[in-house]
Parts: sequence; C-alpha cells; structure tokens
Amino acid sequence: MRFATIRSAQGLRLHVRGSAGYVDLAQATGDDSLASINGLAAGGSTALDAARTASSGVGQEFDRAAFAPSTPNPSRILCLGVNYADHAIEGGRAVPTWPESFVRGAGSVIGAYDDMVKPSLTERFDYEGELAIVIGRGGRYIRAEDAFDAILGYSVMNDGSAREWQRAATQWTPGKNFEGTMPIGPEVVTNDEVDVTDLAISTVLNGQVMQSARTSDMIVSVAKAVEYFSSFTTLRPGDVIATGTPGGVGFARTPPVWLVPGDTIEVTVEGIGTISNRVVAEEGAPADWPWMPLKADTTGF
Repeated sequence: MRFATIRSAQGLRLHVRGSAGYVDLAQATGDDSLASINGLAAGGSTALDAARTASSGVGQEFDRAAFAPSTPNPSRILCLGVNYADHAIEGGRAVPTWPESFVRGAGSVIGAYDDMVKPSLTERFDYEGELAIVIGRGGRYIRAEDAFDAILGYSVMNDGSAREWQRAATQWTPGKNFEGTMPIGPEVVTNDEVDVTDLAISTVLNGQVMQSARTSDMIVSVAKAVEYFSSFTTLRPGDVIATGTPGGVGFARTPPVWLVPGDTIEVTVEGIGTISNRVVAEEGAPADWPWMPLKADTTGF
C-alpha cells in the first residue's frame, strides 16, 4: 500500500492510494485514529487491514501542493551518517567500522514538493538524497532478521545540511536541524510493495545528476539499521530512520556546489517515488545575528 498525508480543509489527513486517486483513511474506516501516519503505525495489523480494505475504493486526485510531509510529525528522526563508502572517501574519511548517528527534529520537516529553505546563517547549504524508513510496530532489541516486521514502510528524503554548522564543533546537530530543510515524501510505501535491499537512488540538481547509487551499497543495511538503533532506544510507531547518503554531495566537489535560492533539487528512490523542491531564501532572519560559524568571533563566550 501507499500512504500520503494530504492538506485539506480538515487539516492534515492520511490517505491511502485507492483504485483511483487517494482515499481519506479515517473517513473511509470511521476510525479517527487513522487520520495520521503515526496513528496508522500504532494501530498495527488491525489498522493495516482496514487500510487495505479502504484501498479498493475510488478516491480523489490532488495536485502537488496538497502533499504534506509523508510523516509530518515524527517523534524522532534517527539518522545514519557516512553510510556509503564512496561518501566517506569523498569526504576524506576512512570507511566507518561503527555507525555514525545523529538525530533530527520534526521542526525541520517539509513536504515532498514544498519550498526548501536555505538558512540565512549558512553559506554552505548542501543536499543529501536518502531512503527513509518509517517505523511501524517498532520495539527494542530487534534482530536484523526480524527488522522488516517492525517497519511500516519507506519514503524519500533530502537531509539538507548546513555544512559549516555541522562542522563547527564535534556534534552534527545544528547543521542538520534548520527549519524547513528536510523534505520527505511523497508517500510511505509498505514492505509488500517494494524490496529495499537493492534500489536505485539518485539526486538531480537543476537537471544534472549529482548522486547515483543503489541501496545495496549501504554499509549498514536497512535491517541492520533497525537492529542498531533498537540497541539503545525503543523504536516507536512513527519514528523515522534516515539511512544515509551516497557520494556526490556538494561539499566534496571541485569547486564545491552549494544550494542557492532558485535551484531545484530532486531525489528519487526506485519504486518509492520522487521529491522535488525549489530552494528559497529564508525570510525574516536578523541581519546581524552573532552566531554564524564562518564569520562569528568565538573567542569571547
């Protein structure tokens, strides 16, 4: 099945792709808990059975502006960094022998076709096309061989990164959490629709292919990612795991390629979908803000 969160007069509403168009899931089932992807994930097999029945119906077609983030309010976005060998090498790093991980918050999430906001406080705004895992049943200490039972489905994301903020200190959190920098969507696609072990993934900037790889190139696979994160935290329904980006990012190019207002950046994962976002300048930021890594005087904390 394929699920999309649609903007409507009633607010954000989860829809399942029907025999034609998209069917409002809560409306079709009479279960208001199914108005969100988190509610669907928490509902387990009973909710999925109800969605499967609803998916036989005829729904409504929507234009791109109606598509909200496929997961508009994830409790956490657990991210793998440097999860493709070519990305490690292009950045001058050794290929990791232990997962690099960090967390993003829901405040950075935008829709599959929304404008992607270049923060005013960065001059080094970069793209990272990725496969996203959406947790369903979840759990703790989930073995890799059981991982797919814990997953609701998959989406496409761009882990937009302010590189100088990412590297100003030892922690990556600031560079990965600016508002409006992580499009995700357009759908959440369930396990029965796609085998994620070997899918093509690509990123295209203004018509030029910048990243091209396969999910089989990951250092930590989808199943192992679930196993790893469940080692230290209980994975809960609606959590998102970002699986890392392949080589070809902007900072590693000569000269570097940074996202600027007016750019169009697209990420495609085979069998799951494509997100496409126009880059726009942040509005309303103060011109004299003191915290900007490339310009700030950090000698007088």
